[in-house]
Amino acid sequence: MLVQLARRWAGDATVPVSLAEVAADEDLPRAYLEQLIIPLREAGLVQSTRGARGGYALARRPADITLAEALRALEGPLAPMICASEDPAESHACLRLGACSVNGLWVRVRDAINGVLDATTLADLIPPPNLLELDAQPREVVPV
Repeated sequence: MLVQLARRWAGDATVPVSLAEVAADEDLPRAYLEQLIIPLREAGLVQSTRGARGGYALARRPADITLAEALRALEGPLAPMICASEDPAESHACLRLGACSVNGLWVRVRDAINGVLDATTLADLIPPPNLLELDAQPREVVPV
């Protein structure tokens, strides 16, 4: 969803887009996007505009929004295991923390993931125009 909004960034603002349009573009249920938009708006990543030409838009430039911000807004603290959580309230959730031989590994995994997500912005995920043209081609539906 955020990448769709980033694609519509026009210099200093984003043209508002409806959830119905994003749902159609991404082949996702609108109800699912309605659940996602609330924490994104509360985190200040998107803004809403009411009215006939209303919808949702990025609150900041795509280059100023990291994937870490977006995922933390949607999921909370990022950690592969609760014992490696960034949230101090969860830091003692594991009873084996003091005797655990792999906690250090989980902390390093968490830090590596966070490093990538902190260094990647929405602007990094906007495909070049030639890929957008390829993406617009009809695709065969493959049953899962």
